[in-house]
Amino acid sequence: MTGKRDRGNGKRVIEEAANAVAGRLGKLKPRVAIVLGSGLGAVADAVRDAVRVPYREIPGFPEPGAPGHKGELVVGTLEGVPLLVQSGRFHLYEGHAADVAALPTRVFARLGVETLIVTNAAGGIRHTFRPPTLMLIADHINLMFRNPLVGPVVEGDQRFPDMSDPYDSGLRASARAVARAEGIPLEEGVYAALLGPSFETPAEIRMLERLGADAVGMSTVPEVIAARARGMRCLGFSSVTNVAAGLSAQKLSHVEVLEAGARVAGQLERLIRGVLTRL
Repeated sequence: MTGKRDRGNGKRVIEEAANAVAGRLGKLKPRVAIVLGSGLGAVADAVRDAVRVPYREIPGFPEPGAPGHKGELVVGTLEGVPLLVQSGRFHLYEGHAADVAALPTRVFARLGVETLIVTNAAGGIRHTFRPPTLMLIADHINLMFRNPLVGPVVEGDQRFPDMSDPYDSGLRASARAVARAEGIPLEEGVYAALLGPSFETPAEIRMLERLGADAVGMSTVPEVIAARARGMRCLGFSSVTNVAAGLSAQKLSHVEVLEAGARVAGQLERLIRGVLTRL
């Protein structure tokens, strides 16, 4: 599937993908969907009674091209909550359009999911961050200059969704409570999304810092916009895996991102489990 998809076929693609996934759900009615970022795939392994649906079996789902991203949906339960886990996302820098990146989110909504939990790997901009650490996303800045809602309104979407509370304040309060109870260090801040795939320059990081960003990455925003257009509650976590360019002498690499993500994956799983028990 290419990034240039006919928006007029949006409803059909969503329906076909949702039907393909629904055929594997059995009696399970997922309430939550979790999107896993680079190096954070361990959460999918914790799902009980897991059914794995490869993307190649889902109409409209391309194979992910980024290292550290599997290409499957994992269906099952976690802490007794029926859910879907998206192991491997579609990035705009792979050439996909924003509505392709948001396709799984729209499919989740079509299947009855009410809460979307997004995770990503990010570079730390705030000078007090000591990677690897976890950041609760309070808000975002969309510097991808792409939006999955552009074009004809896809049935089920709201034309002008309210983005004043994109990351649900109640869910964030739950995450903070879990972090305190579990003794997990949890920062909170603003995530800036850029198109990528190149890492940012030192000048770009200085710009982002002045704009109010605390971490920077190349994903998440299209999914959250689509989720809000469908009335879904969103919760987001960034795994801050490295210090952004210009803030240290260390060179950046995706290998470092994956390794650092793996070191905080256990903490992220505990946070997500705790939030699920409070839904």
